[in-house]
Amino acid sequence: MVKTLFFDLDDTLLWDKKSIQTAFQVTCQTVKQLDAEVFEQAVRSEATKLYQSYPTYPFTQMIGINPFEGLWGTFNDPGQDFEQMYDLMPDYQINAWTNGLEACGIIDPMLGETLAKQFVNERKKHPYTYPETFDVLDQLKDNYQLLLLTNGAPSLQNTKLKITPEIAQYFNHIVISGDFGRGKPDPTIFEFALKKAQVKAEDVIMIGDNLMTDILGANRTGIKNIWINHHGQTADQVKPTYEVKRLKDILPIIKTLK
Repeated sequence: MVKTLFFDLDDTLLWDKKSIQTAFQVTCQTVKQLDAEVFEQAVRSEATKLYQSYPTYPFTQMIGINPFEGLWGTFNDPGQDFEQMYDLMPDYQINAWTNGLEACGIIDPMLGETLAKQFVNERKKHPYTYPETFDVLDQLKDNYQLLLLTNGAPSLQNTKLKITPEIAQYFNHIVISGDFGRGKPDPTIFEFALKKAQVKAEDVIMIGDNLMTDILGANRTGIKNIWINHHGQTADQVKPTYEVKRLKDILPIIKTLK
């Protein structure tokens, strides 16, 4: 009998991609001499190249921190790898924007620094959730134990929860990969979550949007799962237990499993 639900956070309950997109749009539009969309793509490209060049990149992949989170996080978290990120990220944030400007023909490091700071502020000002997020959680909270299982830096994930304070109160437990030391799809973080919730794998459903982290990790740990396939992707290598198009579609599935 399913009595516990594991939820992913980013792009499952929080609409993180929309928050990042909005922060980019608002920031890029301030540079009037450039086409905002072209400039955004240049910054995204330069940021990704720079992010991948750092010695911290393997760690960020393992914990699950993407280049665009790097553009607004502080990473003042305990541990040697986070200390290295804390030192690197301020320059990364400025250089990503400065290099993006340069790719569009503008040499202006001071403007790059201004835009880097603006992006951080804009991301914090635009914490989106999906339209059905709270309705779904309201329908589940009284009948299930809820555990939030999220990849990322503790400082950044907790900031997301702080600027969307309604979410955390629904959850009995919150597990963040940066606290644990490994990220989804590593089975050990799922096993840790099972121990935290004091349940067996067969009593849990994992709900998430990412095939290669949420669904793959759940499969490896023997946990049933529901993949929220927002973008009509094809599940070739990883097969979810169930597949839906949006968050609210999980409710009838969960009901049948109870």
